[in-house]
Amino acid sequence: MAVAVRGSRGASNFGGFNPRSFFSYRIFISALFSLLFIATLSVIFTTNPSTPHHDSALPTTGNAYVRRTFLTLNSDPLKTRLDLIYKQASDHITLVNAYAAYARKLKLEMSKQLKMFDDLAQNFADIQMKPNYHGTLFESTGPLDEDVLRQFEKEVKDRVKTARMMIVESKENYDNQLKIQKLKDTIFAVNELLIKAKKNGAFASSIAARSIPKSLHCLSMRLVEEKISHPEKYTEDEPKAEFEDPSLYHYAIFSDNIIAVSVVVRSVVMNAEEPWKHVFHIVTDRMNLAAMKVWFKMRPVERGAHIEIKAVGDFTFLNSSYVPLLRQQELVNSQKPSSDNSVKFKNPKDTSLLNHLRFYLPEMFPKLQKIVFLEDDVVVQKDLTGLWKIDLDGRVNGAVETCFGSFHRFTHYLNFSNPLIKEKLNPKACAWSYGINIFDLDAWKSEKCTEEYNYWQNLNEDGSLWSGGTLPPGLITFYSKTKSLDRSWHVLGLGYNPSISMDAINNAAVIHYNGNMKPWLDIAMNQYKGFWTKYVDSDMEFVQVCNFGL
Repeated sequence: MAVAVRGSRGASNFGGFNPRSFFSYRIFISALFSLLFIATLSVIFTTNPSTPHHDSALPTTGNAYVRRTFLTLNSDPLKTRLDLIYKQASDHITLVNAYAAYARKLKLEMSKQLKMFDDLAQNFADIQMKPNYHGTLFESTGPLDEDVLRQFEKEVKDRVKTARMMIVESKENYDNQLKIQKLKDTIFAVNELLIKAKKNGAFASSIAARSIPKSLHCLSMRLVEEKISHPEKYTEDEPKAEFEDPSLYHYAIFSDNIIAVSVVVRSVVMNAEEPWKHVFHIVTDRMNLAAMKVWFKMRPVERGAHIEIKAVGDFTFLNSSYVPLLRQQELVNSQKPSSDNSVKFKNPKDTSLLNHLRFYLPEMFPKLQKIVFLEDDVVVQKDLTGLWKIDLDGRVNGAVETCFGSFHRFTHYLNFSNPLIKEKLNPKACAWSYGINIFDLDAWKSEKCTEEYNYWQNLNEDGSLWSGGTLPPGLITFYSKTKSLDRSWHVLGLGYNPSISMDAINNAAVIHYNGNMKPWLDIAMNQYKGFWTKYVDSDMEFVQVCNFGL
């Protein structure tokens, strides 16, 4: 009975549920979760050791999120705020320094603004070094003072505001300066290319000027072929008395260019009032002698003018024992090529005796009293007999001076660092030009000009007095012996200057194609070429066959 009663009471409590078992189960579950929690914390702290707050690297493993959450919960929010303020200040310091660097690179003349940039960057750096900020905010290991942080934030924001205002004001100016600098760099690069192109063009022009055009080579070959085919037509003529008659008008032309010589002779004759009184003395090299004679046999000089054609070799006194240039050339040819002995003779004309015959006129024409020297790149447009009527005042040479301002003075042609040149000549003396010159041969002989030329040519064996050509020794030889002629006698520059006045050209007695752009070359300037081509004998059959492009 008693058992039944206890069983009945137990059944009536919780419907047969045992409370003691229930509480034992709860205790077991709580203990299990506590152990799991402790194990989790143990794993977290053993796999990811704690680092200071200012470490920037967080792990990328699966525990990173847990760690960040843990650190956030345990960090001081004022320190996070301090980090944000400090980063903002650092960013603006970098920006200010960048603008200051650009300003220095562009060499802007704004020293005041540059100083403001530098001062602003320094102020940013100085804020954190203030004692009240440095000790309280940056070296403190305990909680931060919010009032000090607020004051620090205010100062930083004031400087950030100032920096932004300066950058806004300066940005447009710096952008323009960058564009200007870029434009300057582009102009400089283009200018370098232009200089290079000019040098290449000058070099190509020089090569074209020194080479023999195909048309000239063709003309010489055709003329020689004509003589070989019909030798009976081209027998030697007896010398004429007119060749030595001092009462006539004599011209000396030294050239190996047949078409150029024919233009010079034809232009003189066509503009002469009394052409039968004009005598031309043409001297060429041995190679072109036959062709030159055939030309003037086939196309005789018109209107009764006289012409004498000789080779350099016909003047036997022109040998290396008398002519310094020939001796120097023989010396160079006998030596091994080197940079020292090739400088003087880099231009073929420097070694051409044909180009230096002008210094031996009295010996070449001993019975003449006056002679006009013409270069082969001139065109005569008026009667020249007036030259013989000019009083040279006892001087040897009559020529047109070429100086203007500081240009074309003696100092541009001669080496005045050499004491021999410095003692004898005035560096500011006005230069003159070859092309058309009237020489008084009697005065020449009395002044011993040929001896003077030989003396200086011997001294210039190493090229230390002048670099080459015939004008520098001419300036020395005829120094204080030259009479200046009116500029209308001789207009120069048609071989290099595109800006010559047409009025000056039309009024000139002689126009001169000095320079590389000779009128018989393809590189000739078209605006001047017609003055030359009008005197070319275009009816001559070989001129047509050889395609001179007229």
